Amino acid sequence: MTTTTTTWAGKVAVVTGAASGIGLAIARDLAGRGVQVTLADIDAEAGADAAAALPAARFQRADLAQSEDCHRLIADTLAAHGHIDILVNNAGLQHVAPIPEFPETKWRQLIEIMLTAPFLLTQATLPGMYQRRWGRIINIASVHSLRASAFKSAYVAAKHGLLGLTRVTALEAAPYNVTCNAICPSYVRTALVEKQIADQARVHGIPESEVVEKIMVAEAAIHRLLEPEEVASYVAFLCSEDASGITGSAQVIDCGWTAH
Repeated sequence: MTTTTTTWAGKVAVVTGAASGIGLAIARDLAGRGVQVTLADIDAEAGADAAAALPAARFQRADLAQSEDCHRLIADTLAAHGHIDILVNNAGLQHVAPIPEFPETKWRQLIEIMLTAPFLLTQATLPGMYQRRWGRIINIASVHSLRASAFKSAYVAAKHGLLGLTRVTALEAAPYNVTCNAICPSYVRTALVEKQIADQARVHGIPESEVVEKIMVAEAAIHRLLEPEEVASYVAFLCSEDASGITGSAQVIDCGWTAH
């Protein structure tokens, strides 16, 4: 099989939710390939420390629930580097509760951060990608873009919407050599997942010690959590020239969850 060489030097990436977990793994992977990465996160201390440990990286605090911060993130990155080649919409959070008890404020927060913010960041980034006729937008979605779970109404709604945004972006951006794909992992070993354990135990009425086995990996053929680095490697592939024909897709890394 013939492979195409990817030139990483000179590429500029923005990764949201990059102070920890999947976002940090993605930032590390891209930076290790020579990409100049802007790490964005609401956690200023952890984000600054993470960026300081990477070559040619910068950190910018951003509350993605605020449209002003979304626009400022792109504007400041363009001011620093002149262009953006890769946008990774990764930032996310979770709230677990039955629909009758689900707070409206939490619903709005999850939708703003995981659906509206990727739209705004994509909207602000595409014109430059169109002009340069090259770009990669990767949306870190979820197996919950394809499946639903009880007690996660806002998360599932946001992730389903993010897949829809991915497909529309792919159709509009294709003439400009810009691709847009969603990665749909099952549960990944991150702080976000760990914080769910108590809530999952409460709503399902089981001990916390049983949540991973009985809830998180029960639907999968391979009974384990994914590691953040597995997702990061897939991001790098989708950003490469070898993936130039892949767009509008839901790339599933789910240990066989959706094989049922």
